[in-house]
Amino acid sequence: MNQTRREILEKCVALGAVKLATSASLSSIARAWDGAEKKREPTPFCELGPFYKRGAPHVPMMRTPGDPGMPLSVAGVVYSVSGEILPNATLEIWQTDNYGHYDNAGYHYRATIQPDAKSNYGFETVLPGHYPQRVCQHVHYLVIAPGHKPLTTQLYFGTDPVFEGDPEKNFSRDPLIGSRELVRPVVLKGEPKQMVAAVTFDIVLEKA
Repeated sequence: MNQTRREILEKCVALGAVKLATSASLSSIARAWDGAEKKREPTPFCELGPFYKRGAPHVPMMRTPGDPGMPLSVAGVVYSVSGEILPNATLEIWQTDNYGHYDNAGYHYRATIQPDAKSNYGFETVLPGHYPQRVCQHVHYLVIAPGHKPLTTQLYFGTDPVFEGDPEKNFSRDPLIGSRELVRPVVLKGEPKQMVAAVTFDIVLEKA
């Protein structure tokens, strides 16, 4: 049976594992404990890059029928560093196609995404290809929300051949990846002929 924060604290006090050197009540300490656990580290910055383009359509489906490449489904939640959800955020997403080409004439593999009321976002695309100017596969993000600092970052994939199965050790092979946190695990779902690579990538914004 799951115990509440207060129950855990009461048990620890009774057993002598915790001694209170404060006039605060156990309930207020439990609430503070909950608040501390909700705090989140901001998503690391990564370069904007030269291929950003304003005005991407508001569509969660970026791939079209017959597009080559492994289908990719990305989902996450947009948070503040204090742990609150940010349903009023806006995410701009862009990437290459399977062959490593950006659509600079149009908006293929470019989208503007609005989270739902619970701050969940998601989009459907393909795993981006490699191109000569960059080492790793990646998806670009530009995220804004009222009262928070804009975030430019990039999503990378633990399955990228560049990492040779060990992103923990090899993520720095791409000099633009400043944090291991940007390299996310990939889960393969579905039947062999309808397989989709699924990635979870939560976004955490700093207060302005």
